[in-house]
Amino acid sequence: MPDNSFDVVSQIELPEVTNAIQQAMKEITTRYDLKDSKSNIELNEKDKKLVLTSADDFKLKAVIEILNQKLVKRGVPIRNLTYGTVNSASGSTVKQEITLISGIATEKAKEIVKKMKDSKLKVQAAIQGDLVRISGKDRDTLQQAIALLKSSDFGIELQYTNFRTN
Repeated sequence: MPDNSFDVVSQIELPEVTNAIQQAMKEITTRYDLKDSKSNIELNEKDKKLVLTSADDFKLKAVIEILNQKLVKRGVPIRNLTYGTVNSASGSTVKQEITLISGIATEKAKEIVKKMKDSKLKVQAAIQGDLVRISGKDRDTLQQAIALLKSSDFGIELQYTNFRTN
């Protein structure tokens, strides 16, 4: 019976996102090229979406660049951001929604489980909600599983938590 395990998760810490937004807004208000650009970043925590507005496409790109720098500094995985289309908003401004992906979607979880099965490592992978639990007999095998997952690209940022050994 396998008694060592770890969880594969993909999470975004919303307090870190909030801090990054505050830092980005501070920089946007002080930057000369963005001073009167009506630029703004709003976080909708319930829907896990960011709404960015600015005067035009060029300034919106600058706002996104600043936000991404702040997110990376705060350890938020920017691979877990899905960018919507740029739309025109009221008052001759443009608006873009960015969705924060937290949790592993069922399709991605199935890919992870398949990768573990195809690897011939002596581990079991089980999908549990929005995470994948990987268990095995010894720590070395689990560390090989983590190394394998780190070398693979699933299109989202993965974290490895809850490493338990008995």
